[in-house]
Amino acid sequence: MWWLAADPALSPTAAKLISDPANIVLVSAASAWEVATKVRIGRLPTAVQLVADFEGWLKREGFEPLAVSVDHGIRAGQLPGPHKDPFDRMLIAQALAENIPLVSNETIFDSYAVRRVW
Repeated sequence: MWWLAADPALSPTAAKLISDPANIVLVSAASAWEVATKVRIGRLPTAVQLVADFEGWLKREGFEPLAVSVDHGIRAGQLPGPHKDPFDRMLIAQALAENIPLVSNETIFDSYAVRRVW
């Protein structure tokens, strides 16, 4: 979302990697689920249009969707530690399963040995 809004909260390193056409940018189905959930409960009213056309936004930006697989679900469910956010746990599981870096400012991801870019 920070990318789409050109939000300065997105780190310059992350923005550079996302904008590099040599990189494949994957967006997890878990991110779509999280954004839609937050819109529904009123915690993210600015993302109503994004939710209405999430796949369209991905295509226009040249991003690829990353589906949630059974393996991802099992890995997320079996992750150790106290972190309880189901969306974050899925992103961690996907990053580990697919051996891909995760763009995030969430330092808690570091305790899961995820290659975090920020």
